Amino acid sequence: MRIDIITLLPELLESPLNYSIVKRAKDKGLAEINIVNLRNFTTDRHKTVDDYAFGGGAGMVMMIEPVYRAIEKLKNERDYDEIIYTSPDGEIFNQKMANCLSLKQNLIILAGHYKGIDHRIREHLITKEISTGDYVLSGGEIPAAVITDAIVRLIPGVLSDEQSALTDSFQDNLLAPPVYTRPADFMGWKTPEILLSGHAAEIDRWRHEQSIERTKRLRPGLYNAE
Repeated sequence: MRIDIITLLPELLESPLNYSIVKRAKDKGLAEINIVNLRNFTTDRHKTVDDYAFGGGAGMVMMIEPVYRAIEKLKNERDYDEIIYTSPDGEIFNQKMANCLSLKQNLIILAGHYKGIDHRIREHLITKEISTGDYVLSGGEIPAAVITDAIVRLIPGVLSDEQSALTDSFQDNLLAPPVYTRPADFMGWKTPEILLSGHAAEIDRWRHEQSIERTKRLRPGLYNAE
């Protein structure tokens, strides 16, 4: 898989995309992540990427020309399954979407900034708009990193135990069950006996019951959406 992230702040993406699971995927050759500096597609000496909005109002807008040039350059090099724009008013990102995107080969993620991008880019070039939640951040780099991490870890071969991803929260519209490790008794705080029993079927049943209980209690909307 290849993910090209178009950004005004490439430095902001260096740390989250160069450690842990994402780094492992890159080192194994299972994922290629390319950071594209939008300012390289400007034509003036100040490398201007924003301007005032037509009609007035507070805030600046990402200009159409640099964004268009960046996307067109990438599109001339390969075919893309999706061209994603990170925006507060996009579709809320979730595990189901991550699962779907992990099956793609080539993705572009455009990290939004300011009051957004010239709407003509959204109308003519963007194929999917994604929000990571109902809040506003200073830019789209952190959401781009979140989306990338969630996708890349699902690529076969990235995780040491591929079954691990299948038991994560949200895979079945359920939260994950509680987990415990040694020591089984810490200061009188005891691990549930069922987990020490060795009865695999009973443990699986307990875990499923716990997932249902926790989802109903902590995320009832998620459970009712099932």
